[in-house]
Amino acid sequence: MRFDDSLETVLSADMSTPFGAQSAWRQLVDLIGRGRAGAGPETMARLRALRDAVPVTVRAASARALAAAEPPAALVRLFVEDDAAVAAPVLRAARLDEHEWIALLPGLSSVARSVLRHRRDLPVGVTRALEAFGSVDFVLDASPEALATVETPRKPVLVARAPDPEAVAEPEPARETSFASIASIAHGLPVVAEALRQHNAPPAPTADGTFEIADLVARLDAFHRERDENGAPAQAEMFDLPTIDARAFQFETDASGTIRWVEGVSRAPLIGLSLDQIGEGAAIDGVASGAFRRRSGFANARLVVAGTSDAAGQWRISAMPVFDRASGRFTGYRGSARRPRVEESAELSRDRGRAGPDALRQLVHELRTPANAIAGFAEMIESEMLGPVPPVYRGRAGAIRDQVHALLGAIDDIDMAARIDTRALDLRQDAVPLAPLLARIVGDLAPLADLRSATIDCRAAPDLVIAGDDRAVERLIGRLFATLLASAQAGERIGVTARIEDAQAVIVFDRPRALVAYPADGLLRIDAETEAEQAGAPLLGTGFALRLARNLAGELGGSLTLGDAVLTLRLPAVVSAGMEQAFSS
Repeated sequence: MRFDDSLETVLSADMSTPFGAQSAWRQLVDLIGRGRAGAGPETMARLRALRDAVPVTVRAASARALAAAEPPAALVRLFVEDDAAVAAPVLRAARLDEHEWIALLPGLSSVARSVLRHRRDLPVGVTRALEAFGSVDFVLDASPEALATVETPRKPVLVARAPDPEAVAEPEPARETSFASIASIAHGLPVVAEALRQHNAPPAPTADGTFEIADLVARLDAFHRERDENGAPAQAEMFDLPTIDARAFQFETDASGTIRWVEGVSRAPLIGLSLDQIGEGAAIDGVASGAFRRRSGFANARLVVAGTSDAAGQWRISAMPVFDRASGRFTGYRGSARRPRVEESAELSRDRGRAGPDALRQLVHELRTPANAIAGFAEMIESEMLGPVPPVYRGRAGAIRDQVHALLGAIDDIDMAARIDTRALDLRQDAVPLAPLLARIVGDLAPLADLRSATIDCRAAPDLVIAGDDRAVERLIGRLFATLLASAQAGERIGVTARIEDAQAVIVFDRPRALVAYPADGLLRIDAETEAEQAGAPLLGTGFALRLARNLAGELGGSLTLGDAVLTLRLPAVVSAGMEQAFSS
């Protein structure tokens, strides 16, 4: 059992300074938004107390960071009570239950509810509840206070309707926000004020005793009847414009990776999109985000833009970093985009919660370099190359070196799994004598056998030769040995026998007693958390190691079968002519 004290660490930090308040705000929002801490009353009260001390730009950045998480309803409520720039990113991406949305709607401003009206993934009940607020959200506030505090803009373009007198008499209370609604601005226009005055004034009769409003209603009825009979008016054809098929565009980003300038396509779907995260209506693969974190160039990264504009669809984007000549400071990217060619595909994985093989290989590349550096420094400290070191620190350096070597082995396993998944595994055809290979692997695993107080008993024919890539064969058999030996109990013997059968090398491994209780498919589901306390256990778990071994055996032209008491590995063999069998691969 493990205890996560991250929340206690954040709450105990100094929040009296501006930097401390901003740091605590970011950490608390991240812990609660990603489910690592509960949204309890004490935690939410602390966030509300910190809100006034945190600039709106920092709060807006925290809101955008929640786009890839699933914040609870209490945290969503905290953000939607904030300024419109802070509330909008959360409202566009939050995923709540129907009853949580409905409970949240009455406390939202009309601006916040208008953001929700643009979403198409809300439950049906929430959509109906939003429609019920229409009569309130779309009423123009005609109070004298609103007319007195709004400055009349120049050259306005406005489409408005006269509100219901009762709705005007009791307008919705205004929220404290930096956003000025169109309704409040419209009240300052002389034409709207005159329209309201004429609407509230009693109708005047004409010379023949009838009212002009009745004539207007008759004309409107006649227009609707004519449209229903003859179809839409001819003027509608003016708006039936051809769709522009954009083939390329240029863009520039700022230092945060956010696109700020676009030329060649519609700007609205792209402005504000970040190279470092998935945005609303668009998605960029890991090539661009990885390059952004390294401040390096990238080519042919995949971009998918949703919608119906000329920017919608699949793109391939390339960009180079830009640095200030005077200071050397990174200022952003300049790049271009093109439509993918016929032989290319720019579609991203539908399952965003699972990294694709290309992203895994990129991750492996980024992890291997610092891990090797840590292992090198640990060995230098342990061997006292930098000067005398106390024995206690030499021991710790040795432990770090061993742990980093285990991490490098896990990184190599991830790299191989990604290569298998992308059909990029490079295998050479070779002949691998089995007996010397088994002896070498047993010698390498002797420290692990001593740690587990277990023994390995190998019996293999001296003339048995495997047909396949020598590195892949050694990795496959070595991983199986290490995985089974790590689950062995004190005094247990792991038996291994090898024979030739039907032009195949058949290697049979005994299952340790700790794994006998698992069914065949249950072995593949043992994760790393289950074995975290076992010394020498695979870093990624027994299930991952066995799945990787099974897939690698398939790449070598063989198979791995999980039996009730044994594991059977079959690989192509090189059979001698004396046995009257031919070479098989």
